[in-house]
Amino acid sequence: MQMQKTIDSAGESPLSWAVAENDRQVLGMVAEAVKERRLRLAYQPVVVAANPGRNGFHEGLMRVLDRTGRVIPARDFMSVVEQQELGREIDCAALAMGLDALRRHRDLRLSVNMSARSIGWPRWMRILQNGLQGTDGVGERLILEITETSAMTVPEVVAAFMVDLRRKGISFALDGFGAGQTALRHFREFSFDVLKVDSQFTRAIHLDADNQVLMAAFLSIARQFDMICVAQGVEHEAEAAWLTALGVDCLQGYYFAAPSVLPSWEAAAKATV
Repeated sequence: MQMQKTIDSAGESPLSWAVAENDRQVLGMVAEAVKERRLRLAYQPVVVAANPGRNGFHEGLMRVLDRTGRVIPARDFMSVVEQQELGREIDCAALAMGLDALRRHRDLRLSVNMSARSIGWPRWMRILQNGLQGTDGVGERLILEITETSAMTVPEVVAAFMVDLRRKGISFALDGFGAGQTALRHFREFSFDVLKVDSQFTRAIHLDADNQVLMAAFLSIARQFDMICVAQGVEHEAEAAWLTALGVDCLQGYYFAAPSVLPSWEAAAKATV
């Protein structure tokens, strides 16, 4: 009997093999970049909807560079490294860079992304504890962003972690809300300060009745649990206008500014040297 062409001798389809091989290559490329410190933090403003000229805070987005200096898009590696030790290394680098920026720029309020899997990771915790020492106000200006999907992996651990770090003045943002599977009952336990609604719900919202209803519901949830509501992925004036009229607190997206590894305050500092 002829063997099915879609299955190789190991019982693995060519497609599965190709995906696994691609993942291995991505892991190798990112591991090399981490080892050689080809990492940068890009800063994107989160603006106040009622006054777009005013920044509520900035988000620090990790950028991984290949050997040529080209940015490797996060979508190409984050899902692969998320469950690996490599993901914890990236979290450590992002936190260290973010804390350094906060120390050097006392007017900066910054959010840094992390995975729930980094909670209890010894080196990550040491970086945080060391970063909070010696400089007043760093904790009060630091926001830790945890994705909805990551938070739901260990909700009880995340909730306890948040309670402990709140004593140091740190705030928390739930990132990508709506893209994962949040059990709404956990909102009482989590007490996030910021609710960041995933960009799929802001896209062409001025034309999409379904997204309009969902965004209004998300805003209602944010109000009920005393959270600042941020709409992510805003790329057009009409989207920004509709969201502002709805009452969303803050907006983030390319309509206002792209993430930059050389933000305005760094550029100003270089100009004075």
